Amino acid sequence: MGPIRLDSFDVFVAIVRCGGFRAAALERGVSSSALSQTISALEDSLGIRLLNRTTRSVSPTEAGQRLLDRLAPALADIRSAIGEIDGLRDSPSGTLRINAPAPAVDHLLCPLVFDFMETYPEVKIEIVSDAAVIDIVASGFDAGVRFGQQLAQDMIAVPMGPSLRYAIVASPEYIERRGAPETPRDLAGHDCIRRRFPGGTLVTWRFVHGSEDLEVTPTGRLTVSSAHNEVQAALAGRGVAHVLDDYAKPHIRGGRLVELLPQWSAALPHWFLYYPNRRLPSAAMRAFLDHMRSYDWKAG
Repeated sequence: MGPIRLDSFDVFVAIVRCGGFRAAALERGVSSSALSQTISALEDSLGIRLLNRTTRSVSPTEAGQRLLDRLAPALADIRSAIGEIDGLRDSPSGTLRINAPAPAVDHLLCPLVFDFMETYPEVKIEIVSDAAVIDIVASGFDAGVRFGQQLAQDMIAVPMGPSLRYAIVASPEYIERRGAPETPRDLAGHDCIRRRFPGGTLVTWRFVHGSEDLEVTPTGRLTVSSAHNEVQAALAGRGVAHVLDDYAKPHIRGGRLVELLPQWSAALPHWFLYYPNRRLPSAAMRAFLDHMRSYDWKAG
């Protein structure tokens, strides 16, 4: 058996369905001779005649009928699959998988996604919380969220949410017991709640004030692996925490935490939603990007 073009089978089915080469050629917008050549090549490759041809009619041989009985449902399935793909291209549906660090998930991605799902009920969302820098394409994600300096060059990046800052916080009870640091250097005499990245590195605390730019390696009895646990420990009076201010703001407003050294707070780069530099993102991805660009982050 020689090589076979798959579109030859579609031509074969069309000729039988239309009752002849001329009608099939008109339907497909090609010449009758082109279809005749396609069928001849298909029969040569299979080594068997598929059509009985007379000057008045065309009908399948026994082999042609058997092939037709198997091909018609298969081609219908293929057309249905293509139709589903067209639907994904034209109307938002299917699944979006997004990888993001926990702070971005907590304060940006979840509120955005919840609002998006209300508008687009046919789109499914899977969010994976992960602080590691990964290859989102190799890992099967449609998009990721990271700081700008962590992005690969072949990605399209869209700023996401307001600017960020860290807050140094402690409970009123801790401050009454231990006092409040006046400069970052004073933290050496305090119980700092340390946080360790999944890779094992301890988070350093950076401070900026005027021309001074300091990095402090915190010391303390307690080490945790999430900002949620840092806040829990600070609320319990176990020490001084260093967290994105989104985690601390509700507790500061409620008087359960006090911000320390606010004049030393360093500005951070934006979060970015990033995705592969492809010509044709899915309709679901296009809708998600449009929704993100118009989203009211303050209201969210």
